[in-house]
Amino acid sequence: MNLRPEVYVGSRGQTATMQVLGRTPDQCDREGRAPTGRLGIYRARDGSGGAAVGIDLDRPHAGLVVGKRGSGKSYTIGVVAEAAARADGVAPVVIDPMGAFAGLADGAGARDEVVPAERVERPTVRASALPPSTWPDLLGLDAAAPVGALVWRAASERATLAGMRGYVSEASVGDGVRRAAENHLRLAESWDVFGGDGLGVDDLVGTEATVLDLTDAVPAAMNAVCAAVARGLYEARTAGKLDRLPWLFVDEAHAFFGGIAADALRTVLTRGRVPGVSLVAATQRPSALPDVAVSQADLAIVHRLTSGADIEALAAARPTYFAGSLRERLPRRPGDALVVDDATEAVHGVRIRERETPHGGASPRASDRRSPPSPEED
Repeated sequence: MNLRPEVYVGSRGQTATMQVLGRTPDQCDREGRAPTGRLGIYRARDGSGGAAVGIDLDRPHAGLVVGKRGSGKSYTIGVVAEAAARADGVAPVVIDPMGAFAGLADGAGARDEVVPAERVERPTVRASALPPSTWPDLLGLDAAAPVGALVWRAASERATLAGMRGYVSEASVGDGVRRAAENHLRLAESWDVFGGDGLGVDDLVGTEATVLDLTDAVPAAMNAVCAAVARGLYEARTAGKLDRLPWLFVDEAHAFFGGIAADALRTVLTRGRVPGVSLVAATQRPSALPDVAVSQADLAIVHRLTSGADIEALAAARPTYFAGSLRERLPRRPGDALVVDDATEAVHGVRIRERETPHGGASPRASDRRSPPSPEED
């Protein structure tokens, strides 16, 4: 299916036309008012470039970005996040477990077009932002066992981690159960992600993108932050408390769908469209994601894959209009992608545009090491 070109208005007021993915022909915006992100250009079968390609930011979407290491997966997330940061009415939040998106907050992008973004180092959330039922699992406890049940009760009765510890210290239980529960809550305290003044929804939905840097966090702590953020954004939109439409970007998504953040992410995937919450999940391992994360994606950006299990996971969930072999159509060059667009029921070959802010996802090289100064320079 060929899309009709639309007017695109850049951040400096310049106009151009581009094909917009994620938007049906009857939703086309001919006057350029609907937020649209510049994604790249069409890639012909011979590798040559074609018309400009954009992505719809006006409506909620469930996105999936996959690709083996070095194929451009995190880079593409950065491209879409840059566009979302500049879009009116959109509130992008990036869960950054690897430090790949710090450059978004560097300020000026290419051609002096500022990308409004803020980086939050070591973000914290309120303990009460997590449902009490998740606390035993977060701490590796059996909710049906005495220690797990005590932690669950403490989370139900107290809103802060300090309050939970106080509840446990006064509980009418055996000393062994109390000590075990206290030790697990001390472990949670050592993660430094729970605070009475932790991030609230209002901190995440301003006029700029928010990058939550979780580089130094352990997996359980990362999951706690992701779960609290996803749940908070969804509930705030459902309650009508937010004017902006949140876009939640989650890199290394398999690590979160395998932890306590899974339920909150599933809720956004399956129910986020009505309140207007978007989720873009990125992973090197689509086979490690639950089926719902693949099947619910109405925009899937597929970079190079070589693992048979990963290719099969995508192929099993591919739509009926995706004709032919997925393996044969996979791109080979970094930065090239197949985009499966459920809105237009079509598959497009795309070359992702260059980032306008520094990309932090590249691997370091030994050759980048500066040689020691020569005796003449010393």
